Amino acid sequence: MRSNVVLWWILAGFFGSVGALYIGWNIIAHPDVPWYNGIEWVGSVALVFATLMAAFIAWYLQRVHKAQGGDLPEDTLTADIDDGDPELGEFSPWSWWPIVLAFAAALAFIGLAVGSWMVPIGFAVFLVAIVGWVYEYYRGYFAR
Repeated sequence: MRSNVVLWWILAGFFGSVGALYIGWNIIAHPDVPWYNGIEWVGSVALVFATLMAAFIAWYLQRVHKAQGGDLPEDTLTADIDDGDPELGEFSPWSWWPIVLAFAAALAFIGLAVGSWMVPIGFAVFLVAIVGWVYEYYRGYFAR
């Protein structure tokens, strides 16, 4: 976690310095207009917001690390791989339902672009796929 905090602070510093350089360069490149008209606002605002977002993420991770009260296994150089192995839940590698869900989302988004008559079909496929994925352990070979 500590390494993530440091990386995000470095990223915030990088975006901040590039943003300051970008704004300064725009002001210098347009000496014939007032400074506020010489700035290219879209790129400047994007770099300032990228700086703020990286700083927010770094601050949040720093607070989480402080609240944990200790180092995570990935921060310890002598840790084994199994030390940081949490229980992530159940995963079914044989399930086809995520592919059907992706198809339903693609169908709905293509419907937004091509024809609105396809969107309800995409939603119907989505409902079938989500019900199938939720209830896949209730029937068939893997029923419990």
